Amino acid sequence: MSDRPDTKTEVRGADWYGDDLSGQEHTRVAFIGVDLSESTDDGAVFTECTFLDCKFNLSRHSDAAFLNCAFSSCSFFQAEFTSCKLVGSSFDRCSFDLMTVSGGDWSFVALPGADLSKATLTGARMREADLTGVRGSGATLQHLDLSGAELHEADLSGADLRGSDLSAVDPRSADLTGAQVDVTQAVVLVTALGMNVRPDAPE
Repeated sequence: MSDRPDTKTEVRGADWYGDDLSGQEHTRVAFIGVDLSESTDDGAVFTECTFLDCKFNLSRHSDAAFLNCAFSSCSFFQAEFTSCKLVGSSFDRCSFDLMTVSGGDWSFVALPGADLSKATLTGARMREADLTGVRGSGATLQHLDLSGAELHEADLSGADLRGSDLSAVDPRSADLTGAQVDVTQAVVLVTALGMNVRPDAPE
């Protein structure tokens, strides 16, 4: 997990409910107890900021950037992230019920132990993300670039993984029971178990 950024200024207890944050830029700001519920955000940039006990419920973010930020005890209920960059950001004790991620770059993100079971993530780059122990049972995790991601002890049972890069998944250390995968992914997983996939033997 990334170290918490060294913030320089603080915003505490602000009510940004329903505000339009488009185009704003914040660097090394600590947001504490800020309500961003139902806020909209087109192209805002947050760099090395911290968010503690903040609400992002029903917020909508498009082409926004949260770079090397740290989120702790934040709520993302039904939040939407479209083509956003969260490179290097970390999440601790956050809730993600019905959160939707479409595209964007979430590489090097730290989500260890996160409960993503009710989240939908599609088409995002999550290279070398820390998903250790993530709880993704029943989640929709489609067309994700998970190359180099850490998925040790991840619970992906019943998850829809179709189209995602599973080259970093060790099926011996992650729970894939009932997960939906395509044929290409099945070959990758079988190969990871040390088996060789070959055409049918001649009779």
